[in-house]
Amino acid sequence: MISAGDFRKGMTFQIDGVPHVVLDFQHVKPGKGAAFVRTKYKNILTGAIREDAFNPSDKFAKAIIETKHMQYLYNDGELYYFMDGETYEQIPVGKDMVEDAIKYLRENDEATLKFYDNAPFLVEAPNFVDLKVIETEPGVKGDTATNVQKQAVVETGATVMVPIFIEEGEMIQIDTRSGEYLGRAK
Repeated sequence: MISAGDFRKGMTFQIDGVPHVVLDFQHVKPGKGAAFVRTKYKNILTGAIREDAFNPSDKFAKAIIETKHMQYLYNDGELYYFMDGETYEQIPVGKDMVEDAIKYLRENDEATLKFYDNAPFLVEAPNFVDLKVIETEPGVKGDTATNVQKQAVVETGATVMVPIFIEEGEMIQIDTRSGEYLGRAK
């Protein structure tokens, strides 16, 4: 059991059997009245964010979240299949869980899956990926004085803003958390 007074960012807990993660918290001690913990938390399963005030002595059950690194295999149109490298078990995941990550994952790439109650609820791409530019407009000579950017489509289908000097066929590094171009791949 976890008390609300022990809340920290990233801590997981359950309210009525539903797992939540603490996004932000603040211990408040007003001049008059009892102290409380103002908490901003997110429902792990639905993604809904709420803010509540809890008594520091309120008790909650800890939510156990399991993290596994798995290999993305393929998709069959509706489901995306990931394989556990240790057990070789294949796990199908729905499109709603992979929407943000899949635009940076190629077949056979590693991804992080998070499980609650042995069921996956979130797929995360690695923080940084190197992908090949397959489509972009050619750069214009002399247009390098300012930080001019253009759109580029990478091999996974994601669209990224890149500097004007990047050409088709080049490998670039992308931060998957923000979708930003970081530089040419080394």
